Amino acid sequence: MSAALPLSRNSDLATSLAEARARYVAARPASAEQHRLAAAVLPGGNTRSVLAYGPFPTAMKRGADCRLWDLDGHEYLDLCGEYTAGLFGHSEPRIHDALREALANGLSLAAVGQAEQRLAAILCARFTSMERVRFTNSGTEANLMAVMAARAFTGRSSLLAFRGGYHGGVLTFPLTGTSPMAVPIPTVLAEYNDLEGAVAAIREHAATLGAVIIEPMLGSGGCIPARPDFLAALHEETAAAGIPLILDEVMTSRMAAGGLQARLGLRPDLTTLGKYVAGGMSFGAFGGRQDIMDQFAGTLAHAGTFNNNVLSMAAGCVAMGEIFDAAAADSLFARGEALRARLNELCADAGVAMDFTGLGSMMTVQFRPGPIERPSIPTPAEEGLRELFFFDMMEAGLYLARRGMVALSLPVGEAETKRFAAAVAEFIEVHKPLLQRHVHPA
Repeated sequence: MSAALPLSRNSDLATSLAEARARYVAARPASAEQHRLAAAVLPGGNTRSVLAYGPFPTAMKRGADCRLWDLDGHEYLDLCGEYTAGLFGHSEPRIHDALREALANGLSLAAVGQAEQRLAAILCARFTSMERVRFTNSGTEANLMAVMAARAFTGRSSLLAFRGGYHGGVLTFPLTGTSPMAVPIPTVLAEYNDLEGAVAAIREHAATLGAVIIEPMLGSGGCIPARPDFLAALHEETAAAGIPLILDEVMTSRMAAGGLQARLGLRPDLTTLGKYVAGGMSFGAFGGRQDIMDQFAGTLAHAGTFNNNVLSMAAGCVAMGEIFDAAAADSLFARGEALRARLNELCADAGVAMDFTGLGSMMTVQFRPGPIERPSIPTPAEEGLRELFFFDMMEAGLYLARRGMVALSLPVGEAETKRFAAAVAEFIEVHKPLLQRHVHPA
């Protein structure tokens, strides 16, 4: 990407997008062929919807530290961070050593083991709201089990969630309508960061609500943090009504050694974890109050062949017990805060309708004026600019989520954040007329 690009990239968003797509396709024939082959056996050419985007997704061949290489030989700085699961990068030697040792001792032992107790003790010590914890294979499963445990404990069937929230593939709450893949749990929806509306909904439906679930910062909903007073009000109202509050920290638990809840001084009834905790292996966990969790000591069953698989348990003990300590968590948080501040300074100085929302090591580019307190349906112009941003970053050798989300990993240092900031500055310079023109209506 260069500031000396043709003026047509500034004159019209449709033209700029067409040119960006053409350059993307021309540079990736091997990825195009891989997509063609995959589409013959995988619906949509993939088995994970978030990785599907047009004209075809870039297929990666290998990774090391915070770098990726695609099938066509291009190298990228990995700023996607596996959607927050890749916290340790691609080649952390201590995690690799733990995995090799676990492999040497055999797989699928069909028994309890020492590592699962050690990992459980590590997590309960770090997340003080988790008096007891159980493991799953994903954050999706963790949230499902937490919701079911809360409903069983209260004897009430309904769930209160927030529009734009994502708690896994079957617990997704679109801004409009409903997801056809959602589990059939009676659900009351409220607006994110709407304190009065959420309190009113809890009071109105208290007799039937078995749980309230919320992300303390929306992840796929645009890295929009919840206001502390909003979360405090939810905690107070749910406690008064005897409704378990589930804090989905699958993504945000990276914000401190004890999760974002520790930064906020919040103690939910149940917490869910996932993503990075097992060092890159499949993982999820749910835990909280002993009286709720002790249902699994007798009245409730919790199956899952690989819940305590030896690879996830071994990697998790090293990842959370040795590598991602309080100092590492605080340093990563500060690095992300500094980066986002720099990016927003660039946007403000240029006077463009562009902003980066987020907290700590997670952020998402927005193409509308702030402040942004809840997710919204993007206009066609906003969606076009987001796509253009993605393609331009790819052309600059920067890999991030197609939706514009960035999740820093531990190997991403000052040099890498400066490189990203420079690419964003160039994007603003090259496309400034488009960014000024497509201001979202008030």
